[in-house]
Amino acid sequence: MRTRKKKWAAGELAGNPRILRDENLLGRMREVFGNDNPIHLEVGCGKGRFITEMSRRHPEINFIALEREPTILAAAARRAEESGANSLVFMLADVDNLEEYFQLDNITRLYINFCDPWPRKKKWARRRLTHSNYLAKYEALRIPELFFKTDNRILFEFSLESFSRQKWLVQNVSLDLHRSGMEDNIMTEYEEKFSAHGPIYRLEAYPPFAHTI
Repeated sequence: MRTRKKKWAAGELAGNPRILRDENLLGRMREVFGNDNPIHLEVGCGKGRFITEMSRRHPEINFIALEREPTILAAAARRAEESGANSLVFMLADVDNLEEYFQLDNITRLYINFCDPWPRKKKWARRRLTHSNYLAKYEALRIPELFFKTDNRILFEFSLESFSRQKWLVQNVSLDLHRSGMEDNIMTEYEEKFSAHGPIYRLEAYPPFAHTI
């Protein structure tokens, strides 16, 4: 879906202090926050509702939100700044270049919420963020856990198979999150809008180096 440009977005991108601009900081994220707290990363943060609320609830954790669409990123950073969120910064970047931004063991948890399911052509499967090519990226950076949500059953089943083939451990699988009794779920904007149309699927996954079975 094409994002409409907003007149205020350029100014927000240029002036919002939460948006990282100094490329010399990339790969040295702990310097950004000035502490050694764990770092959680969301890729494809949308307008930032999820990651902003996470940072509000968990001041003991540093959060990074990555988004490749400038106007959407501007909206997310504005929301965070207006809310007075805790340790939360944003990056205008693409997940395909993840290894250019982070060093080994920088990220302690990865969130993937409602990514594009790429459903129409079989060859597009490699673009899914749970494809084995992406799982290899996450493993290479030694990200020890991944939390995943989607409303697309095809993508969810594909993801389960992908994790299994790569020997990731999958836990806390929910086929209908909003009826599961999970009390601390934070909804994204997309989730709130479309959950009435069908179930939300969720899982937690751990790469081979992070588990022993």
